[in-house]
Amino acid sequence: MIVTEKITVRGKEYVRTFSDLGFLIKKDGTDELYSEAIDPAGLGRTYAETDEREETA
Repeated sequence: MIVTEKITVRGKEYVRTFSDLGFLIKKDGTDELYSEAIDPAGLGRTYAETDEREETA
């Protein structure tokens, strides 16, 4: 499931997005894959969970 949470870094608000099941996420409208995304609050970016697992070292 996609999880989003607001975080504050140095007084600025951001939105952190990730999969709680360890899958990669994909930014809507692109082919870009991420383990997590941190965007400035207010941008309204959306992400979808893929069926690809994150690589673990």
